[in-house]
Parts: sequence; C-alpha cells; structure tokens
Amino acid sequence: MEVKYYTPEGLENLKKELQTLKTTGRAEMSRQIAEAREKGDLSENAEYDAAKEAQGMLERKIAQLESELAVARILDESRLDLSKVAILSKVKLKNHALNKVQEYMLVTETEADLKLGKISINTPIAKGLLGKSVGEVVEVTVPSGRMKLEILEISR
Repeated sequence: MEVKYYTPEGLENLKKELQTLKTTGRAEMSRQIAEAREKGDLSENAEYDAAKEAQGMLERKIAQLESELAVARILDESRLDLSKVAILSKVKLKNHALNKVQEYMLVTETEADLKLGKISINTPIAKGLLGKSVGEVVEVTVPSGRMKLEILEISR
C-alpha cells in the first residue's frame, strides 16, 4: 500500500473514527447479535444473519482504517513552497465565466469537503492548478464544460 499524506487534523480524525468503531461500533454489534440470538433458532433467524453480516462489514472497515494508519504520514506545512499551488495551498481564484472569486484549499482525497472549501488534489480543478503561480490563468475541463480560472492568491 502506498503512503498517504494527511494534515494533522485529518490524521486525528482518522484515529478518532477508528477508535469509535473499535469501541462503540463493536459494542453495538455485540448487542445486536445477542438480541437476535435471543429470538430463537439461529438457522432461520434473518436478524441474526443480518447482524453477523454487519459485524463483518464493521471489521473490514476497522481493518481498512488500520491499514491506512499504518502508511499515514503528516504533511509538513512549513516546508511547502508558497510561490506555486501545491497540496495544502489555499488558493483564491477568479472564475472568469461567473466573474466570481472563490477560495479553495487543496487537500488529500480523504479530507475533501466542498462545504468547507476543501477540494481533493485529484479533482480536475486541483490538477489544473497544481504547480501554477499567482497571476496565471488556467483552463480546466470539468463535467459541466471548461472553466477559466485566474490565480489571485496562494496562502496556507
């Protein structure tokens, strides 16, 4: 598995999610299985089968998060170059078609949240911006067509 980079906040969220699944999630699964078991013959008990299947999915999710944590690394923001757009850059853009200024932070895929202005570095917009400098105009192809974006500011 390849190394995955996180902000300190993103790595902490991953650890919290794993801890919640291991404690609260497992306890809830045990309760559901015990409840279903009390309903009689296990060979014909659909609730029991569903609870066991949910338990298996929970354990797979826990294993996945543990694997991600094993290869997780924190990005050192102090070593990032502010002259060009890179991961963790906050970029103020002017959308020429809409004549509107927008601001995005480029983050890892797992930390993306459009409501918070955080877009994945794997999106067409982010890919078009990576390595560019203030003043450059970038044309990006998105599902709705082409966008012309001017980089107004790069910050952290």
